[in-house]
Amino acid sequence: MERVSADLESVSLVRRALEEDHASQDATSFAVVPEGVQARGRIVVRQTGVLAGTSLAELAFSLCDDSIEQKWLAEDGDSVSEDEEIFSCLGPARALLAAERTALNLLQQLSGVATLTARLVSRVKGEIQVLDTRKTVPGLRDAQKAAVLAGGGVNQRRDLEDELLLKENHFALSSLNYEETVAQAVSSAGGKTVGVEAQSEEQALMALKQGAAYILLDNYSTTELPLAVTNIRSAFPGAILEASGGFGEHNIAELCGSGVDRVSIGATTHSVSSLDLSFYLEVL
Repeated sequence: MERVSADLESVSLVRRALEEDHASQDATSFAVVPEGVQARGRIVVRQTGVLAGTSLAELAFSLCDDSIEQKWLAEDGDSVSEDEEIFSCLGPARALLAAERTALNLLQQLSGVATLTARLVSRVKGEIQVLDTRKTVPGLRDAQKAAVLAGGGVNQRRDLEDELLLKENHFALSSLNYEETVAQAVSSAGGKTVGVEAQSEEQALMALKQGAAYILLDNYSTTELPLAVTNIRSAFPGAILEASGGFGEHNIAELCGSGVDRVSIGATTHSVSSLDLSFYLEVL
């Protein structure tokens, strides 16, 4: 399938990963693989999941040798099954070996993110949006957030500059009271979205009164949420309410019927099992 040109950030990311692996100094391949040997490679899925990270994996091969021919048989967001071949390539054997681990590391990790996100989304049956957080692997934030989208999730703010989100530590450090702190943030936001963490219905109502765009209902149990949502919406019918804290595959379905619009789950990016993939090579 046709690919778009890689952005500079992606190139930099993959180049750093290859340099970390000393891909251009593969001592084993130099010792036993004759220079000039051509090989065919293929990536095969070992467990059912959702694919993500294909563009970065492709970059790993092309940065090692731009003569490598590559063909994807699946794309980001596709469900893939055990024993399914998703990628094939043709090129210098040494270059394929040099790129292999970097390509697989990225593809497996990001497919793990997409797979977990898809499982979470399936458990709420479209009733609630599943959001990621900033709890990402350093250097992989954009890639992981793209993988969340591939799995059917929604991106929360990308970074600290993106929007304002007042949380417990901000209130602890502010010289103002809760309501005044929210008011100051809203007046200073310059048009940016302002989200506010609330530990009680009273705090949620104060924040909404001062212009908060959404409320993060932190560490509410699934039995407490329905009444809290009802009470908050009786005063602010259009309030966007987000559950957060302690939700995952084991209990996310319990949010259905609670009335919240969305749930943010850090585990989508920080507690992921990589999707099992294998790379096979054969000499031409």
